[in-house]
Amino acid sequence: MNAPTVARPAAAYTRGAALPALLAQRIAVLDGAMGTMIQRYKLTEADFRGTRFADHPKDLKGNNDLLVLTRPDVISEIHRQYLDAGADIIETNTFGTTTVAQEDYGLEAFAYEMNVAAAKLARQACDAFSTPDKPRFAAGALGPTPRTASISPDVNDPGARNVDFDTLRAAYYEQAKGLLEGGVDLFLIETIFDTLNAKAAIFAVDQLMEDTGERLPVIISGTVTDASGRILSGQTVTAFWHSVRHARPLAIGLNCALGAALMRPYIEELSKAAGDTPISCYPNAGLPNPMSDTGFDETPDVTGRLVGEFAAAGFLNIAGGCCGTTPDHIRAIAQKVAAYQPRRWGQPIFSGLIAEEA
Repeated sequence: MNAPTVARPAAAYTRGAALPALLAQRIAVLDGAMGTMIQRYKLTEADFRGTRFADHPKDLKGNNDLLVLTRPDVISEIHRQYLDAGADIIETNTFGTTTVAQEDYGLEAFAYEMNVAAAKLARQACDAFSTPDKPRFAAGALGPTPRTASISPDVNDPGARNVDFDTLRAAYYEQAKGLLEGGVDLFLIETIFDTLNAKAAIFAVDQLMEDTGERLPVIISGTVTDASGRILSGQTVTAFWHSVRHARPLAIGLNCALGAALMRPYIEELSKAAGDTPISCYPNAGLPNPMSDTGFDETPDVTGRLVGEFAAAGFLNIAGGCCGTTPDHIRAIAQKVAAYQPRRWGQPIFSGLIAEEA
């Protein structure tokens, strides 16, 4: 039996206030993979270190988040490429910029500074490309961290945990605060494989907005890890939605893990389950393929066609790409989804805002 529709007031957003109306007018386009693009630059250990971290005791190559401090030119250029390809929303380069994640590199003390810097880079790029007819939005990306609050890292000890809720909440609060200071328009809690981790992020973001008086849209995006149709912590797509719907997100969606072809039944399920909320989808460019220059199977025309089919079926309000996608993929997606109307959600959560802006 479906849960009753929850009546929800229009959100009085202090930033990103134009987004609800945009999602009602057309399918918005999200950017593609940051990591895939960074790989194209063939950066060395010295690039990641810069002069500031030249003597750091741990290897830093692969810590893409650090590049906002040591190679901001690279990150800015990637943002501009995605905006030029037609992205309405770009993500900050902060997928792993929490104290929890940066502890692996011994850089947890710099996490806050990195979030502020990343947000400023995305803000500057959006401001440079925004026009009255096509505003651009910077989304503060909050990734899942490399730890899970729900699953034991030790097969011999099911009760073991390597992180707790309060640690995650504090880490996410600090991250969101840095992103807010840097100028983001919305928060994107993404690639969720553990709902408890996501709840810590949701709690932290809500607490921050209560503390600051700022109110930003929040997008929540889970990841289905295999053909079972479940996220790693065991929930189906529908169960996941009902676990996080209390957050009243701007949109709920799926990203990563599967390419669009394999993701279709799950995005369709979510579209039906979350009848009162816009839907986002940004799949990988197919499955991993080490012989491809992006590391994934699909070319831009294939990914564009598949995501276009989601739009034609009426599933989408936001479309973009995850691992293996490039500005060419985003350009193809933007061209395909432009031909279709956005999905209509049953209970207009944001009707007050839309009416005011109309």
